[in-house]
Amino acid sequence: MSERLVVVGGGMAAVRLVEELCSRGYDGVVTVLADEDHAPYNRILLSAVLEGTHSPDALTLRSAAWFAERGVDLRLGARVLEVDRGAGEVMLVDGERIGYDRLVLATGSIPTLPPIRGLVRRDGSLHPTVHAFRSLADCRRLDAAIPSLVEVRAQRASKPRAVVVGGGLLGLQVARALTVRGVATEVVEGAPHLLASQLGPAGGRVLARGLRRLGTEVYAGSRAVAMTTDGLRLDTGYELSADLVVLTAGGRPSTALARRAGLMVRRGVVVDAALRSVTDGRVHAIGDCAEHRNRTTGFVPPAWEQAGVLAGVLCGEDAAYDGSRSVARLRATGLDVAVLGDPEHAQGEVVEMTNPIAGSHRTLVVHGGRIVAAALVGDLSRVGLITQLYDRGTVLGPDEPGQLLLGEAAAAPVGLPDDAEVCACAGVSAGAVRACSSYASCRETTRATTGCGGCESVVRRLLGEDVAVPVG
Repeated sequence: MSERLVVVGGGMAAVRLVEELCSRGYDGVVTVLADEDHAPYNRILLSAVLEGTHSPDALTLRSAAWFAERGVDLRLGARVLEVDRGAGEVMLVDGERIGYDRLVLATGSIPTLPPIRGLVRRDGSLHPTVHAFRSLADCRRLDAAIPSLVEVRAQRASKPRAVVVGGGLLGLQVARALTVRGVATEVVEGAPHLLASQLGPAGGRVLARGLRRLGTEVYAGSRAVAMTTDGLRLDTGYELSADLVVLTAGGRPSTALARRAGLMVRRGVVVDAALRSVTDGRVHAIGDCAEHRNRTTGFVPPAWEQAGVLAGVLCGEDAAYDGSRSVARLRATGLDVAVLGDPEHAQGEVVEMTNPIAGSHRTLVVHGGRIVAAALVGDLSRVGLITQLYDRGTVLGPDEPGQLLLGEAAAAPVGLPDDAEVCACAGVSAGAVRACSSYASCRETTRATTGCGGCESVVRRLLGEDVAVPVG
């Protein structure tokens, strides 16, 4: 009897796992339980839908037909209520029980509401001006609210106003999308500066300056404390008028299912190098909900790396996850940020260069001659080279870190060597892209551009399809 594999979750990590299993010839019976009604989609590009540069259909990672053609049972709108580890079954909210031999939890993360007075009304619903922004349904609701606000405000010769609560990657993407749509937008961030988890104060200041230049005001070191008649009150006493309040701050691994099943959970589901739960060897976890070596990730590249490792494990390969790869990109029109590793906490010598007038900030953390972390704001001309050196652990000479930070005019993509990494999310090289016959086939076979989307223009030029496309 074939092994029964049940995957709980229909996000980017789950889809990548199924892709990897299919490419490796896994011979088990795979069932994917996705609680949303949509085919799996790219959450990173939701802000591009809001901005109007992508259609919702363009976000689809794999269609239901793709799963069916490969014999994978994709269940949409299938919410899991409980995991019965003793019986080896998962129970859905409608009472159906599905047996498994191996279970993969890819449940992602869930938003947490900030402590803002008046945010939630007595009936449990959100204040009518407040929007969450985590799912395609959230994106569509916010998108639908904008046209009428623009029309009403136009009659008063003014712009609609929005406040984005949260100055992380998602918050900045949403803020830029709203600004592009003609909404006067302000960002409130409780930390002392923007992207505080990824950047130091100097980088945060450069980023804030760039946002202001693009028309978005930033209130860092401030917290929203109460909804008011006209908008939002900050802990400084200052009030921001707002027709829309968008929540992007706060999120945590979705672990309620794992906790109820008796699995060891700290911040995430605790797993070993084979992505197995340390409590039950038949249960695995990947993506935002997994905790490996006391770390959860929250980014696509580590989740996809975990999916590849787990696929190898399930197919009997000698595979192990070491938690090494972490690359984050900000996809927002007019803003360029790339973060490798954890530059705020990595051990090593810090080499830094900041030019606030030009809107650029670059940091390398070097340990033993190797780049162990990096942060680049504004000028990403050397991000490909720095990423290669970071991934390979190349030992640098004493002058090379400084030379890397000097920057340069972006080289023509056609001049990139075949081993140069083009897509950091999927780990795709220039040579792999050149081997494809078209942009569509490149997306299909390599998965380049299906993560943050920031490499789309480079991929198209490498393939000779150099057309005007919006990039982050």
